[in-house]
Amino acid sequence: MNCPLHGVSYLWRRALRPAAVLGLVLVALATPSVAAAGMLETVRARGQLNCGVGDGPKGYSSANDSGVWSGISVDFCRALATAVLGNKDAVSFRTVSAREAFAALKAGEIDVLSRHVAMTLDHDAAQGIRIPGVLVYDGQGFMVRKQQGVASALELSGSRICVLAGTDDEQGIADYFGTLKMPFELSKFDKWPDAVVAYANRGCQVLSASAGVLASARQKLSDPSEHLLLPEFASKQPVGPAVRQGDEDWFSVVRWTIYVLIAAEELGVTAANADAMKGSGSAEVRRFLSAEMDLGRRLGLGADWTQRIIKQVGNYGELFERHLGLKSALKLERRLNNLAAKGGLHYAPPFR
Repeated sequence: MNCPLHGVSYLWRRALRPAAVLGLVLVALATPSVAAAGMLETVRARGQLNCGVGDGPKGYSSANDSGVWSGISVDFCRALATAVLGNKDAVSFRTVSAREAFAALKAGEIDVLSRHVAMTLDHDAAQGIRIPGVLVYDGQGFMVRKQQGVASALELSGSRICVLAGTDDEQGIADYFGTLKMPFELSKFDKWPDAVVAYANRGCQVLSASAGVLASARQKLSDPSEHLLLPEFASKQPVGPAVRQGDEDWFSVVRWTIYVLIAAEELGVTAANADAMKGSGSAEVRRFLSAEMDLGRRLGLGADWTQRIIKQVGNYGELFERHLGLKSALKLERRLNNLAAKGGLHYAPPFR
């Protein structure tokens, strides 16, 4: 008597001929979740983090004449390299343009994208990438001359505004002034340097772009102190690192590296005192520094990963002031990028 399962087994064996098996393997390898799996192990085995950065704006990522990279996005990659490999210098920086950035990330050419990329619904849900958290709360701002006597964007009615053509900034101006029912004129430029020159030559009263880009442009003007960034934003542009979809372990490592920087500032842990703070009287500080429990194990990291990051790179406040804040060339006020306890938006979940 024939067993009913015998025919099923025979059909299954026929289906799994070598060509069919090869096809199944290729399909599996093409699946993003499989292709992206194991990034933590890949980086650790390679001994180097491949970080995609942009050629500007200054303060986020830029290289000097000697090829040394600096900026808050650059230092985030150094923090991530420290978390995974124990050494902030175990990172290779690759310049990727805005047009090629997502493709380079999805193709595995870089392990993390840390350039001036805004978190939007489209970027985080429809491009095959994920943005684990916000590093900088940026936004489309307005720069004016102090001699204009303007203290708020609400006083810009009827102004001529210089902006880069064909960008979200152009749409941001239309949305912002349209909502307020304020008249305005646009001077659109295909190249950003041309927009800056037009503003410098008084071809417009206002220059508009992200706050970081404006601050960088201000430093190149003949007298930067004569120009003011207004407090309002035409649109929100929260900026953060990006990873490929499908690797939850790597997503978590990148996300909690951001939180390490913020939590350290909240707890008063700095590059200078990270060692001494392991003996703090605060249980929360000792727990954060893994003095009493190994939190890194839950992420596949070493027990001292938080301490290493802060010792080698600094806490969030140190990074911000070094690259974007009042101690930097850009001299941006922290505002939204301050800690929540000081009126900003940054705070870290508990390290438990």
